[in-house]
Amino acid sequence: MTVPMPMSARGAVVLVAVLCVAPFAAAQSKVPSPSAKGTISAAGSETPALSVVEWLQRMHTASRQRSYAGTFVVSAAGGNLSSARIWHVCEGDFQFERVEVLSGPPRSTFRRNDHVMTFLPETKIVKSEKRENLELFPNLLGAPDSALGNYYGARVVGKDRVAGFDTDVVQLEPRDGLRFGYRIWSERRSGLVVKLQTLDGENRVIEQSAFSELQLDAPVKAQALAHMMASTAGYKIEKSELERSTPLKEGWALRTPIAGFKPVSCYRRAMGAATGGEQGHTMQWIFSDGLATVSLFVEPYDPTRQAREVLLALGATYTLTRKLTNKDGDWWLTVVGEVPPQTLDGFAQSLVRAR
Repeated sequence: MTVPMPMSARGAVVLVAVLCVAPFAAAQSKVPSPSAKGTISAAGSETPALSVVEWLQRMHTASRQRSYAGTFVVSAAGGNLSSARIWHVCEGDFQFERVEVLSGPPRSTFRRNDHVMTFLPETKIVKSEKRENLELFPNLLGAPDSALGNYYGARVVGKDRVAGFDTDVVQLEPRDGLRFGYRIWSERRSGLVVKLQTLDGENRVIEQSAFSELQLDAPVKAQALAHMMASTAGYKIEKSELERSTPLKEGWALRTPIAGFKPVSCYRRAMGAATGGEQGHTMQWIFSDGLATVSLFVEPYDPTRQAREVLLALGATYTLTRKLTNKDGDWWLTVVGEVPPQTLDGFAQSLVRAR
């Protein structure tokens, strides 16, 4: 059963994850390819003669070193829209960002490096958590994995204009049915990603993220964002506590690896309704092919909360839920990723109890 979710739900997911919008897009595009050189656009002017890896490194550098402010819009194939206002500034080794959601329930999200705080004014709650870039985007700070060329091809497909800026367009094409394709618009002078499309197997756009208005080198003050981030008076602070773990320690393994996807990290987190003991924890096991990520969440089965097995469609992100039964009892599996449903099913079929 596939359940399409309203765009407001997808928008909330994207716009919070897009906390570092350009770094996200740059990380999505971190793929080496045999298509190394630029091409001639329809207008006849030549794009810079960079390899694809150089293109993507340039995008990533721009996202971390340039200050900007703009309005970011996320749209799905169904036509629904979500938007947010984003401010980003770099100060030495610190990255500061502010995201104000403009559609749906009000929320403000701030990031200082890996510390993220989300303000929910309607409930007067602030959610505080740590997010590690390497956890979200493997090899982001290191050399690209040469194996990615086995799963994606890449080519420069032309030029365009987005939010008033001239851009180069790079297309990333999957070599199998286990992953989506991407089309990326990179601002010509800085390399900043200003638009990103996710493409299905028929090359149709299933989700698009883009700046509708953008100011590069905007006068964004890190001190002002830090002050706003610290202004929690009148709010209840809820901290998300994650404990590093391993699948072996948690008692899980994959019977068969999913082509191209490598384990990145594993966490153990307390369940909200339970306290102490193994029954009160959820395992999150994260995989990535260097471009797309998949998370496996496993927790004890509770029939009062987990009644249906479904496949949820949230723009380019799919969520699959399934009940697992073994000698230790019943478990509830949730698999989430920006990949086709068959990839999530492959993970679900392969997951086995290891003890």
